[in-house]
Amino acid sequence: MTVKAGDAATRSAYTLIEFQAPSGFAPPRHIHHDEDEAFYILEGALRIECGDQTWTIGPGAFVFLPRGIPHTFTVEGDSPMRALQLTSPAGFEQFAAEVGEPAAAPTLPPPAAPDVQKLLAAAQKHSIQILPPRAGS
Repeated sequence: MTVKAGDAATRSAYTLIEFQAPSGFAPPRHIHHDEDEAFYILEGALRIECGDQTWTIGPGAFVFLPRGIPHTFTVEGDSPMRALQLTSPAGFEQFAAEVGEPAAAPTLPPPAAPDVQKLLAAAQKHSIQILPPRAGS
């Protein structure tokens, strides 16, 4: 992921990130307590779950995920997904920096298991609640 505009550049108003994720990538279901989140899909497809709704979006589609509502997404299809992510207010970039690692190259890294303890600690610090999967998921 590449931070296009963050806290300092937007006077804390929002964070704009360009990111890509491989087919099958899915973060755990979670709730942002402090920020709204939105995606604009550039390439590929996302299956979104937000509250009780589920839908799939592709290139040119925009989705808004309000704070306080459980959500997740899964990259659909055989190819990676590339999107712009907007979170408001700014600060998500600090969470991403704490959970991730700087890229060694401008390509997707090989799949690896997440550091769950690191994820949970950063999520708690940034008011993001990690939820268990839905029953039957």
